[in-house]
Amino acid sequence: MTKLQKPAQLALGPVPPALIACGNEAEKNIITLAWVGVVNSSPPMISVSIRPNRYSHDLVRDSGEFTVNLPTTEQVDLTDGCGTLSGKDLDKFERYNLTASMGTLKYAPMIEECPISMECKVEHTLKLESHTLFIGRVHTTYLLEEITDQKGVIDMERCRLLGFCAGNYLQTLPLNLKLGYTLKLSKG
Repeated sequence: MTKLQKPAQLALGPVPPALIACGNEAEKNIITLAWVGVVNSSPPMISVSIRPNRYSHDLVRDSGEFTVNLPTTEQVDLTDGCGTLSGKDLDKFERYNLTASMGTLKYAPMIEECPISMECKVEHTLKLESHTLFIGRVHTTYLLEEITDQKGVIDMERCRLLGFCAGNYLQTLPLNLKLGYTLKLSKG
């Protein structure tokens, strides 16, 4: 097997495209980001990376809040639209017939139509060359009941989350592999 040497590039994927909702007292917005990830497990923390010239950047920076809403494969058009249209020009909730619902946060709404929503409060901000990295502590997670199994755990076959890799949206499917061993975690 031969690997080709290429200039430095981001070849990490597939990743979840997430609908990041944010707002203030007067307005709310949605931005689609694929640069979203888990950065800490206890307490649970998620990072989102937003260019400073994007409309949502200042909403997240000034309010210190955002929600991470995960779309399904059936929501690819609205996911793409929320990433290509600007909240400066239109209300994306209205454009895509989405319901903004409030949970425990003061400003950032959840998107009711997404099966998974996580409310985050910004704990750390890191200004990078092209983006600002916001690290938010997950305060509350909401799951649509119909995507959970009898134990309340997410059933990925029912959920059908959307994926993203190299500029393309992907349909994610569970592999349903049964590992023949138990993973033991050690401290230290």
